[in-house]
Amino acid sequence: MTVIGLTGGIASGKSTVANYLKENGFAVIDADIAARQAVEKGTEGLRKVAETFPGVLNEDGTLNRKALGTIIFNDKAQRDSLNEIVHPIVRRLMDEEKAAALSEGKVVVMDIPLLYENELEHTVDEVWVVYVSYDIQKMRLMKRNELSESEADARINSQMSMDEKRDKADIVIDNCHDLDSLYKHLEALIEDYK
Repeated sequence: MTVIGLTGGIASGKSTVANYLKENGFAVIDADIAARQAVEKGTEGLRKVAETFPGVLNEDGTLNRKALGTIIFNDKAQRDSLNEIVHPIVRRLMDEEKAAALSEGKVVVMDIPLLYENELEHTVDEVWVVYVSYDIQKMRLMKRNELSESEADARINSQMSMDEKRDKADIVIDNCHDLDSLYKHLEALIEDYK
């Protein structure tokens, strides 16, 4: 069976594509969900994050994602420290889910926003990139997350550029237009995987 790596950039529409694939019978394994599970209240992952980044816990003992985001999006060394804690846990959780889906004969989609940044392309058979231009990406991110222009730029620039991801991809899914265009593109693309 095929293992597809699905990636893109922040606010590129990757989640929309992942949901479409899930609705069409693909087993979608989401790195963001695994990352949240890795730092849930009471986990070893959250304990290590709180030790490394003092002041990122809410009063109820859960992670204050906004406080952590402010630290890591503006400092590569801090982002690397967080990744060293969380990534091994995330990989283990995703590998367990992938093995279960493959045993059921499903096409697996590994939804990994930072697939290239973390050099994980060797863990999948092919890479699909959801592509948008920088201007569209920035506009969507500012609107979605209510960010200033500089905050949006910092988040986008913390990732590999969309152009670089597009150039490395096996398949490019253009999401610079409306949803109808995106769904038509996906409908044609998945015919070979049914």
